[in-house]
Formats: sequence, structure tokens, C-alpha cells
Amino acid sequence: MEGFYSNRTDFIRAAIRSELNVHADEVKSTAVRKASAIGIMVFNRRLLEAAQASGTMVDIRVIGMAKIADDVMPELARATIRSFEVNGIVRAPKAVLAAISDHMGKSGAFFGK
Repeated sequence: MEGFYSNRTDFIRAAIRSELNVHADEVKSTAVRKASAIGIMVFNRRLLEAAQASGTMVDIRVIGMAKIADDVMPELARATIRSFEVNGIVRAPKAVLAAISDHMGKSGAFFGK
């Protein structure tokens, strides 16, 4: 450590950065696959199409409100959402809710269109 890093904290930061770089693909795919939030989370067609293009399924967990945008087709939701659990409010088109109904965990109030 002597001469390369100004202190122990710099050494630890460098080691963590190095490990994250080595495992960057796994870190990125985990971030894409697991979407968790406290507050409001919106899923639109572009976001789900990106997940589909990368070949990943999305696990969604929200405390607050989850919204699936009107531009999301039921087929896209079914192809990309592996699990959907909301403690709070869900706003989504009725057809999308029907398409992912078997992927849903315990959820709060539903508002479909």
C-alpha cells in the first residue's frame, strides 16, 4: 500500500472499483433484472423493450405506486415481467394486468383502464 495510495480508504475504494469492473456485466444485469422502489415507479414500452432486447426478465417490487404506461402491450409485459409485487397502488391498462396476473405477488389497490 505504501506509495501507491494516500491512505487505507483510497486503497479500499480502488479495490472495490476493481472488483466492480471485473464483474461489471453481472452488476449491470442484476440492476436491470431487479427493479425495487419506494415511491413511484413507471414502466413504459421503451424500458421493457430494452429488457427484452437484452434477454432479461424484470422482477418488480414497489412500495408506493407502480404504473405501467399505456404504451405497453400485454404481450410485451408478459414477455418481460417475471414477478410483480406492489405494496400500494398499481395503475396499468386492464389488458396488461390480465396478462401478468399469474406473476403478481401480494399487491394493493389496482386501477386498470
